[in-house]
Amino acid sequence: MTQPQLAEQLPYHRLARLAPRYGWWRPLVGTLVLAVAYMITLVVLMALLLALGSAMGYPEDADGWPKFGPVQETATDLLAIAAVIPVLLLTVRWIGGRRAGTVSSVTGRLRWRWLMLCVLTAAPIVALSMGGMALLPAEAGESAGQWVGWAAFGRALAMLLVLVPLQAAAEEYVFRGWLTQTAGAFLRSPWAALLPQAVLFATAHGWGTPWGFADLVVFGACAGWLTWRTGGLEASIALHAVNNLFAFGVSAAVVDGLASDETAADADWQVVALDVLSIALYTAAVAWWLRRRGLDRTAPAPQPPAQPPAFAMGRPYVGGVPVPAQWPGHPAPGAPVPAPWAAQPGQGTAVAPPPTGQHGPGTAAPAPWGERPVPGTGRPPAAPDSGEDGAAP
Repeated sequence: MTQPQLAEQLPYHRLARLAPRYGWWRPLVGTLVLAVAYMITLVVLMALLLALGSAMGYPEDADGWPKFGPVQETATDLLAIAAVIPVLLLTVRWIGGRRAGTVSSVTGRLRWRWLMLCVLTAAPIVALSMGGMALLPAEAGESAGQWVGWAAFGRALAMLLVLVPLQAAAEEYVFRGWLTQTAGAFLRSPWAALLPQAVLFATAHGWGTPWGFADLVVFGACAGWLTWRTGGLEASIALHAVNNLFAFGVSAAVVDGLASDETAADADWQVVALDVLSIALYTAAVAWWLRRRGLDRTAPAPQPPAQPPAFAMGRPYVGGVPVPAQWPGHPAPGAPVPAPWAAQPGQGTAVAPPPTGQHGPGTAAPAPWGERPVPGTGRPPAAPDSGEDGAAP
């Protein structure tokens, strides 16, 4: 007996093929739709902010943009990045032809308990790294920042706790999520799908120093490996969110700290060395946790709908019903005879059986009328009276 074929197990970077009606064009068209839809979303958001600033009487800069202040402008920047999440999820559903949650993990959703465990793992590691950076000697001409006060710091921190996780998750959904799965739709090798997004991630942060660019590539590569290894975005979101919360929090603690336009791309080699060390420690810690927890890392590929075969076990199909193997020689004892040899319900008069000589091996042809025995006597019936002139009555 033939065993049923098992479904192919798809790792995270291959989940674009979970679409029941997958086509090679879906990831490519989806990328174009995502880019255009996000740009339209940004234009709408900027128009709303411009109208809000004008209505509330904020002063304008040389470009005509309202001056909301460092904290409010940081909030608008974070919100603009976070706005890509709903756009991306809708694109996965409508253009990708699959569940929107399949970009979160192989289970089709975010695994919140695993995410919280990764956050608790990242927090002490990133805190130690930030503490080491604070002990580094200041650059020539750089002065220590002035404390903003608890009231201003509390307001900024509340805003950061709400928006920074969304901003970090948005970047993970784009680079470790959509771009990785788009490449994985065509490439089976995980590294072939992970490395391009790491370079694009570093490029999106701008060019500062070679050390800063390399740091971002390492971050993107490790976050991508964690995504593939754990089967979801939770581990990379946790590291990204915790790292950004510490970085923005330190900036919010000093006057005009949030107004600085420096990014991770501008880091020098000492900062990069500490950051790469923290990334390596976190990656090792998550791998250690993973060996002790049973996480789904793959998802079964959709199976094509089953089609009934033209012949099953050598038996032809008539009207969708398998006919006994003895037919057309002779039907099996007690087995119903399929059409056209017997009338089916609602199909009118039965068709006559096949002529003599077609009844199968070992089956005698029916005797002519005059030779059939009379029931109960074994004698043939008498011939009908032909009359005096030999004509039939």
